[in-house]
Amino acid sequence: MSGEMPTDLSGASHETAPEAMPALFRGLSGRLLWMTILFVMLAEVLIFAPSVAGMRMNWLRDQLDTAAAAGIVIDGLQPAELPRSVQDDTLLATGTKVIALRKDGTSRLLAAVDVPPQVDDQYDLADVPLLVSIRDAMDTLFFGGGRVMRVFGPVGESDMIIELVMTDDALRKDMLSYARMMFTLSLVISLITAVLIFLAINRMMIRPIRNLTRNMQRFSERPEDPQRVFAGDAAKGELAVAGRHLASMQIELQRTLKQQKNLADLGLAVSKINHDMRNILASAQLMSDRLVDVDDPMVRSFAPKLLRTIDRAVGYTNEVLSYGQATEAAPRRRRLRLVALCQEVRDILALDPDGGIEFIEQISDDLEVDADGEQLFRVIHNICRNAAQALTTFHPEDSATIRRITLSAQRIGSVVSISIDDTGPGMPRKARENLFAAFRGSARSGGTGLGLVIARELVLAHGGTIALVEKPGPGTQFRIEIPDQPVALEDYRVRA
Repeated sequence: MSGEMPTDLSGASHETAPEAMPALFRGLSGRLLWMTILFVMLAEVLIFAPSVAGMRMNWLRDQLDTAAAAGIVIDGLQPAELPRSVQDDTLLATGTKVIALRKDGTSRLLAAVDVPPQVDDQYDLADVPLLVSIRDAMDTLFFGGGRVMRVFGPVGESDMIIELVMTDDALRKDMLSYARMMFTLSLVISLITAVLIFLAINRMMIRPIRNLTRNMQRFSERPEDPQRVFAGDAAKGELAVAGRHLASMQIELQRTLKQQKNLADLGLAVSKINHDMRNILASAQLMSDRLVDVDDPMVRSFAPKLLRTIDRAVGYTNEVLSYGQATEAAPRRRRLRLVALCQEVRDILALDPDGGIEFIEQISDDLEVDADGEQLFRVIHNICRNAAQALTTFHPEDSATIRRITLSAQRIGSVVSISIDDTGPGMPRKARENLFAAFRGSARSGGTGLGLVIARELVLAHGGTIALVEKPGPGTQFRIEIPDQPVALEDYRVRA
């Protein structure tokens, strides 16, 4: 059909190409550069207003000081009147239109030319608050020009007051020149500061971050390659610590991937032999059924145990694949006598004092546990078998040392605590650190460590716990705690 989407039958995997690293000035470093320039300029703007206000006040005070010096000279010529030409020169030198001196409560006009009809602004320089000074400076800078202002202030430490009347054109021109200079200086400072910060941050942060990112991309392409593990350094910075953590995580991931591959290979091998193994066990089961009809008393006593063992083997082969898929069957719990189950474990292990290993049971006959019999058998059998294997190869220096496995249990409330203790060499440190890890927690050479992994999973399925107990003497001790299954209220009422 023409409307169908085409199907890719090549079998090739379409992997997304790794995202390219951003350019140097378009990534984090570039944003850092522009932000530094912006923040330095903002700081300069905050400094600019008080600076311009201070420049304006200094300019006005200089004008007052110059006019005051001339005014005192003119005032000393009284009662003679200053010639017109001298007045013009004085006003030109001070840049004013009117100079007046207030002394002893009287005001005297010292020089004047082109007296304006009105004054737009008045400024008293004796006491000017900072905010008022900033406001007046911004008003002159942005809206000044052509205004007539009256400025007055004290002459030194005397009680005389000098007064000037002038336009703000010269003041605004000098203020604009000062503002342009401040802007240029601020821009230069911002650029220099930003470049220095950029170079420092790029060396201390951006470059290590890029190295971390590139390594993550390379490692994600081939995580099984040991050559792609991040090579950290011994520095003490946060990024160096992050790099060492990354390297540790990558090594652990490679170890996990290797274990997963081992598990996958194991599952594949088991699946191949599982079919044939079931057929062999089925044949053995048929032949063992005939042993029941044999009149030999010895055969009759061992035949039921042999049948149960073969039945368990058949059950294990049926559950092997489901365990590989992490779907262990839920426990079918019922109350059972623990002492009978432990005696069956002893019979399967075929332990007796004549073989050099004692098996002691310290369990009362009436102790019952609420559990799945087959699963609890697997748990206890796995641990006891490990203990028996350790004791078999154990040759203590003291010949009087007794090789013994002690299995004890007691009920505390609704919890049954089972202890499995042996007098063997104990577990090595590596096995303790990886106690319940497959292929890593084995205490003997050639072991897989799967026994404890299976035991832990089955105990957790019962809502219980399993742990290695620290003991003062030699040997290994495990404690298993199985709680009773809660009874639903409706079931209790039905039983009642």
